[in-house]
Amino acid sequence: MNFGGINYGVEVYLNGHKKVIPKGMFRGHSLDVTDIQHPDGQNLLAVLVHQPDHPARIPPKGVNIQPVFICGGNWILLDGLLCLSKERWVWEEFWITRDVDGRGDLVSNPNGPQDHDLFLICARDTVKLLRNHLSLALWVGGNEQVPPDDINKALKNDLRLHPYFENSNEISKSSEDLSAVSKDPSQYLDGTRVYIQGSLWDGFADGKGGFTDGPYEIQNPEAFLKNDFYSHGFNPEVGSVGIPVAETIKATMPQQGWQIPLFKKLPNGYTEEVPNPIWEYHKYIPYSKPKKCVDQIELYGTPKDLDDFCLKAQLANYIQYRALLEGLTSHMWSKYTGVLIWKTQNPWTGLRGQFYDHLLDQTAGFYGCRCAAEPIHVQLNLATYFIEVVNTTSEKLSNIAIEASVWDLEGTCPYYKVFENLSAPAQKTVPIVEMKYPKSKNPKPVFFLLLKLYHASDFGILSRNFYWLHLFGGDYKLLEPYRRKKIPLKITSKVFIKGSTYEIEMHVENVAKKADSRSLTYMNNFTAKQGNDDFDMASLEPATSGTDEKHEVGLFQRIFRCFTEENGSLKVTEVNGADVGVAFFLHFSVHALKTDHKEGEDTRILPVHYSDNYFSLVPGEVMPIKITFKVPPGVTPRVTLHGWNYHGGHAVH
Repeated sequence: MNFGGINYGVEVYLNGHKKVIPKGMFRGHSLDVTDIQHPDGQNLLAVLVHQPDHPARIPPKGVNIQPVFICGGNWILLDGLLCLSKERWVWEEFWITRDVDGRGDLVSNPNGPQDHDLFLICARDTVKLLRNHLSLALWVGGNEQVPPDDINKALKNDLRLHPYFENSNEISKSSEDLSAVSKDPSQYLDGTRVYIQGSLWDGFADGKGGFTDGPYEIQNPEAFLKNDFYSHGFNPEVGSVGIPVAETIKATMPQQGWQIPLFKKLPNGYTEEVPNPIWEYHKYIPYSKPKKCVDQIELYGTPKDLDDFCLKAQLANYIQYRALLEGLTSHMWSKYTGVLIWKTQNPWTGLRGQFYDHLLDQTAGFYGCRCAAEPIHVQLNLATYFIEVVNTTSEKLSNIAIEASVWDLEGTCPYYKVFENLSAPAQKTVPIVEMKYPKSKNPKPVFFLLLKLYHASDFGILSRNFYWLHLFGGDYKLLEPYRRKKIPLKITSKVFIKGSTYEIEMHVENVAKKADSRSLTYMNNFTAKQGNDDFDMASLEPATSGTDEKHEVGLFQRIFRCFTEENGSLKVTEVNGADVGVAFFLHFSVHALKTDHKEGEDTRILPVHYSDNYFSLVPGEVMPIKITFKVPPGVTPRVTLHGWNYHGGHAVH
């Protein structure tokens, strides 16, 4: 292992026992993350690094302990390979799955692959291909099952750990003690990573192969944060809903598939969703679960059509995946050690748990999950209503403060509080204070909560988290008339083009006047992560580009002049509105500019990378957002802004 040209020795804890690995042991950078057991039995992933030859740089105790709380997602190869290019590469785990090898309702082949020798040749080649990638933590024999006995035995032998990594009852061994049993590392196929025979074995889920992963269905958001949500420390698969936006439905299904589910009222007060046959075929997961979860779309009112249904579904997607991850991190190290979300995307046009759809457009669930996955994060525990600070980093946070502000649908701020002189230990989740607003006199039935965590010394932002909430037993139906609000926005923009790649920097500000004269401590200093507008990249006048191609120069110049005044300063675009309130659930999309657009035609340019999306702004807030995408030859892009209470479709020509 080599850091900056200095050879390090490595000290690891494997199954609770310390192992010392002298410097010079590893081939290149093949040591990554080693599976480790905490003394209390919890599974950890950590590497403890020390530097014997440079004692002045050793930490006080000679060891730098870095437990890693694992948060990740299960990725599946797209069957269309829609974004395969020389810039991207693809890899896969070993190919034992319950669907086609020995399990499932129809057992296809109880003995696994037909050609075991060929399977092992492919597996060994895969190990050689991937073993030097730093992101690789371990090898897994099969998905929800183990390989046939002969394959499993061969993989265990091929992927055995080098003696330096083997479990031992001894505290440590010197190089001399191990020299007799150690062999040339080149004799090991890998030697540095643990082999797990199956995804539900050996420390994951119940560790015994039982189907103790999941759940994969809709939840009441507060359920994710309760102590009884999941019984085991590491969940290798857990998921929820994931309907895409309406444009994806229209682009991938015939019109018969545009019919939204029927909402069937049951005697127990719950709603059962009845999807059309095309949605059933595409594995739709409902947003309700009778006897367990009220319909998370119907909370906003019964949807009128596909566009309305999919927009309300994005609200539910955002809440579901943020609550899922916040629930896991709320119990970080006290109960949970890691989680992998099933899944990042569907390999076809699936209508179930996903962060981006088959056409590579992100759902709001992606941004909800990413919000909760911040290394330093402020959150509301929906089960206890305590504000919590999650610190997954190795550094203690000191002299921090939290600003909590509640905003109602009239645009007033009935609750405002700053909690100062706080600290948060490294690798801990700390409850700070219980939110008092819902227990106060005359709370509003629907309200917004904005939490900001910042350095008290310089107001430097560490985390921002925005919630929309209703009182216990209530709903969000008052948000329906809120869609008629017209909130004034101010937008500044700058565009850069290199070849076919566009990078657009936008700042969006909610310029509605505050309902009172209160000066919020951090409000005017905060610049959030997003921006909005509808911008047609056509009929724009030239400025300067920095590229060599004349076409690119002209196009960039036309865009840039659109955003600048005659004196060269950035132009400010005003979106008129006389109402005061939150600009709610704003989101961007990028389209090809077309004059002969047909109904149902998908004009989106995909994929697009947003620094953030599906965001909200309280009065006075401003957010920067970066948008990056490539355009096909001859296409002029148009960046579009939509929102719950913004429907202008503003375009710049």
